[in-house]
Amino acid sequence: MPKPSRPADLVVGFDLDMTLIDTAPGFRDVLTALGSELGVELPVVELTAKLGPPLDLLLGPYVEADRMAAAIDRFRALYPSYAVAGTPALGGAREALAAVADRGGRILVVTGKFARNARLHLDHLELVADHLEGEVWGIGKASVLQREGASIYVGDHIHDVEGALAAGVTSVSVLTGGCTRAELVDAGTHVVLESLHEFPDWLEDHLAAQPR
Repeated sequence: MPKPSRPADLVVGFDLDMTLIDTAPGFRDVLTALGSELGVELPVVELTAKLGPPLDLLLGPYVEADRMAAAIDRFRALYPSYAVAGTPALGGAREALAAVADRGGRILVVTGKFARNARLHLDHLELVADHLEGEVWGIGKASVLQREGASIYVGDHIHDVEGALAAGVTSVSVLTGGCTRAELVDAGTHVVLESLHEFPDWLEDHLAAQPR
């Protein structure tokens, strides 16, 4: 069966943590190890309830400013040992990526995660992206989406919505992270899906409605 014919300029961006992959358990393990090394009791469950914000914001209330850079470096060094091998792809992630690729589209992964560790996840799970951009968050994602010509950005957090809206692209939100439907709608997202299982059908309908 021939693949559906779609414009060559279809570009879809995806967040990583809690959108494509379930990093919460591994993230908690890294935070626990880091807190032990620093002698700081970190509220790991609370800190991983809504993954997305950069480490300096997450750790800010618990780590002194003059120790922050070293703490972030240490977190990133610990991360591959604690958080890669056991982290699964979320349900529907592979199908969502395939839905873009099968239509001749480009796949972006645009994430606040340290790019080297994000790459480890993609490689371990064999999730194929045409472009990976790390260490960008919230509105900061907009410049990447615009530069790469994206028309859709998929995320789980209200700050993913901020980035999509700032870029002028369609914001698609999934409920696999810590943000509720009401929070995402209030943030201005255009679409809320229960999970990426719903994304292929949504994409087909969305593209069919676009002018040719």
